[in-house]
Amino acid sequence: MSLFGLGNRNQKTFRPKKSAPSGSKGAQLQKHIDATLGSGNLREAVKLPPGEDINEWLAVNTVDFFNQVNILFGTLTEFCTPSNCPSMTAGPKYEYRWADGVTIKKPIEVSAPKYVEYLMDWIESQLDDETIFPQRLGMFDILIKLVGQLAEFSGLLFANNMHHSTILINCCIAIGAPFPTNFRDVVKTIFKRLFRVYAHIYHSHFQKIVSLKEEAHLNTCFKHFVLFTWVSEL
Repeated sequence: MSLFGLGNRNQKTFRPKKSAPSGSKGAQLQKHIDATLGSGNLREAVKLPPGEDINEWLAVNTVDFFNQVNILFGTLTEFCTPSNCPSMTAGPKYEYRWADGVTIKKPIEVSAPKYVEYLMDWIESQLDDETIFPQRLGMFDILIKLVGQLAEFSGLLFANNMHHSTILINCCIAIGAPFPTNFRDVVKTIFKRLFRVYAHIYHSHFQKIVSLKEEAHLNTCFKHFVLFTWVSEL
């Protein structure tokens, strides 16, 4: 994104960047994000574009913020080590323990870099799960409309041929599934845990960020993150 231009040092990422969900809607929303961020107007950049689906907007931005934190932490991997940061903290009163509820059910104390590694693995697993983050945004509504047109054209009305109509709708669901009912809860958890990475960076590594002359970039990314969280009620 043009607003967050980085120097050569900052091109290192903690892991490969994720691509935004595919499909015309995903590309359209990503283009909108890039354009508004490029203007420098963060308050405008975090607003849901008129007429757009809130879940699709949350999905594209979740990938975007994952990539931002990925790049930021990538600049600190040689400084944020198990010996320097034996626990994931943001001051003496805040220690974050890891649990994903699946492989690690009881929260465990881990070093800061290990916590971030666990977190990024977990977020990637959520982003790659198409039952949570559908990868073809906009396809479900398009296909449902197409089914209606095909049914009307061929005479496969619901009342006359329920079997064929059901098959067509099931095909739509398989190709372009809608978001799950708990999608916002999943996104809230992702953002809550990404916030912890920011908290650790500010508390434990801000002086290093300053010495690398990256504080303006960090502050802008964090402001963008907080504004989006607040406006989206996450």
